Amino acid sequence: MKRSITRLLMAPSVILLLIWMIVPLSMTIYFSTIRYNLLYPGQNNFVGWMNFEFFLTDPGFFPAVANTLILLASVLIITVVLGVLLSALIDRPFWGQGIVRVLLISPFFIMPTVNALIWKNMMMNPVYGIFAWISESLGLEPIDWLSSLPLASIIIMVSWQWLPFAILVFVTALQSQDTEQKEAAQMDGATGWHIFRYLTLPHLARPITVVVMIETIFLLAIFAEIFVSTGGGPGYDSTNLAYLIYNQALLQYDVGVASAGGLFAVILANIVAFFLIRAVGKNLTV
Repeated sequence: MKRSITRLLMAPSVILLLIWMIVPLSMTIYFSTIRYNLLYPGQNNFVGWMNFEFFLTDPGFFPAVANTLILLASVLIITVVLGVLLSALIDRPFWGQGIVRVLLISPFFIMPTVNALIWKNMMMNPVYGIFAWISESLGLEPIDWLSSLPLASIIIMVSWQWLPFAILVFVTALQSQDTEQKEAAQMDGATGWHIFRYLTLPHLARPITVVVMIETIFLLAIFAEIFVSTGGGPGYDSTNLAYLIYNQALLQYDVGVASAGGLFAVILANIVAFFLIRAVGKNLTV
C-alpha cells in the first residue's frame, strides 16, 4: 500500500521529466530524417540518412571532433592537477586564508560570455592586452593569441573558469580528512610529499571522479567562449561540435543537418561517458 502511494505521488514528476526528455529527442530524430531547411520551408520530404551523411562529410566535422576531444582532455588535466595542488596548498592555515579562497573560487560565478570578453579584450588583445604589455616589457613581440593560438586560447579561458569549481570541491573534501593520520605520519618521519602522495591523493579519489564527470558533461557543450572570442576560426581551428551544429542550424539554416549533428553529439557524449565511468568511476564504489 505504501509503495503504491509513493509511486502515485512520484508519477507526475516522473511523467513530466520523461516528456521533457523524450519530446525534444523525438523531434530531433524526426528532423534529422527530413529535409528541413528554413530557406526552403515547403520542401520537407523524407531523406533518410542523407542529413547524417552530409554532416559527417562536412569539411569541419573531423576538425570539430578533434578540437572537442582536445579541449575536453586539456581542461580536465589542467583543472584537476592545478585544483589538487592549489587545494592542498591553501588547506594549511595562514593569514588571509578566507580571502584567498574567495578569490580562487570567484571566477566560477562569472558568466561564460563575460569570461570570454575579459580574456579577449583585457588579456589577449595584441595591442593593449595584459599579455601584450608583458611581452613588450620583456622586449618580445606580442602574440595575437586568438589568431595564432585559437584553440589554446579557448582552453585557457575555459580552464580559468572551471578551475575554481575543482578547487571548491577539493577544498571541501580536504576539510573531512583525518588530521590524526597526518599527525601520526609526521611523527613517523613522513615528508610532505609522502603525506600528499599516500594520504591526500587517496582521500581525493572520489572528489576527483566527481569533478571529472561533471566537467565532462559541460565541456562537451562549450559554445559561448568560442562564439564570443574566435567564432570557430581561423578556419576550423577552434570549432567544436557545438559550434559546428550552431553553424549548420543558425548560419546555414539547415535544421535537418543540425539535428543529425546533435544526435551524433549525443552518441559521442555517451561513448566518452562510458569509457570515463569505466576508467575513474570505480572510485565511487570503494
